[in-house]
Formats: sequence, C-alpha cells, structure tokens
Amino acid sequence: MSKRNTAVSEALPEVTISDWDGTRYLHLGTPWVQGSMRIKKPFDIDLEYVQRMMAWLLLVDWPSVPERRAMQLGLGAAAATKFCLQKLGMATTAIELNPQVVNVCRQWFKLPPDSDKLQVVLGDAGEEIQKPQYLQTVDALQVDLYDHEAAAPVLDSPDFYQHCRNLLTEDGCMTVNLFGRTNSYARSLAYIQEAFGEAAVWRFTATKEGNTILLAQRTPSRPERELLAQRADVVQQATGLPALKWLKVFKPVQPLLG
Repeated sequence: MSKRNTAVSEALPEVTISDWDGTRYLHLGTPWVQGSMRIKKPFDIDLEYVQRMMAWLLLVDWPSVPERRAMQLGLGAAAATKFCLQKLGMATTAIELNPQVVNVCRQWFKLPPDSDKLQVVLGDAGEEIQKPQYLQTVDALQVDLYDHEAAAPVLDSPDFYQHCRNLLTEDGCMTVNLFGRTNSYARSLAYIQEAFGEAAVWRFTATKEGNTILLAQRTPSRPERELLAQRADVVQQATGLPALKWLKVFKPVQPLLG
C-alpha cells in the first residue's frame, strides 16, 4: 500500500450501524444516514433518493436490462448494488474507498460475495474509473460520493464528470445524488452540463430530505411522455419501484438560453 493510500485509510471514519423499527442504518462516524436496509426485505431499496437513482430504467427498453452492466461509485449500504444484481439481474461493479464499508455491508447488509456478476473494487473512484477496462462498458452508472460530514460531493468537477461520461455505452446513463449542507447544486449541475451537454440532463425535484437526483445521458434522448409512462408501468410492476410517481417529478433540465 502506498503512503498516500495508508494516510487515506487512517483518515477514514469508523463505520457504525443502528437498527430502528425494522430498518438498519449505516453511519460514518456521525448521525448522518449513509444508507439503509429494511431487514425483512434486504434486496429492496429503502431510501427514496436511492430508488430515484434507478430512473435510467425509464430511458431503456425493459427486456434489455439483464444484459446491461451497472456500476456504483460509493457503496453506501449496498442498496443500489444489490438491487442491480439481485432484482435486475445485471452484472455490477461497485467502487468503494473505505474497506470498513465493504466489510460491514457483507456482514450486516446482505451484500453477496464477489462472483462472475458482482465485483466490489476497493479504491479511489476518481482514479479507478480512468482505467481502460471500464471505458464505454457501463450502461447504468450511479454516483453517490459523500464523506462523513455529507456537506458536498467529494468528487465534483467537469473533469470527473467527463471521466464518468467516458465510462458509458452509447445509450448509457449516469445518475447522481446531489445533497449537501452547502449550496453546491447549481455548481454541480453546471459541471455535469459541461461534461455531458445541456440537452443530456434530467432532474427530479428534491426529496423532503433534500436529495436532488440528476440523470445525464451519453446520447441525449427525449422519449414521449406516453412511452415514459409505458416504461414506468412495466418497471413498477416488475420491481416495486414507484416509477409511475416519478413522472410527476422527473423532467429534462431546460438548456440555458443565450
């Protein structure tokens, strides 16, 4: 291990868990919730904002989903990773910096061991995604990178989002969780638009907890609302996700004029 990686490892916060009313929560040394799992339904997605990170399903045809590949930057409580693997049948890669998070997810959050369809990579997401083997191989990229203070994304720049775009297949999508106690949303949106193009970006209205999910496509498309509704109905019936409700709060970001 390099001196830099040793220093990073020593600086990482302690991972703790708590259980309340049938739900298990993951924390990084603070009361802030970094992920959760309903104990009796470990492969469902509990948090609303993580559910919304699956909105890329509205932009593809359902029969193609099991043949696609997913990647998560930031493991959290492994909700998105488990859902893509177990519920959608997708080959899935998760990149996580903190080895404690991986160990806790395996022990307490039902994260399966690595296999032909699951790879959990321990490393810096900003560096890992630049490796050639990942380029243009990812159909669904979920980015949820926050430290224990949850103040702003830890990786948030035009260069970072350009590297994310480089991961995607031609009809691939990136979904990003934007949450923080600093006013970073407008800055992050501008960076994503710079990397992907203004016409490529969609957004949800914020959840009551303050999470705003953005979606960016490698190749912009604007499906008719009727097609989106048809796909939402299929997704909801197949997965239990509240996809029909998404249509009320999910729309393309209008390009800036001038």
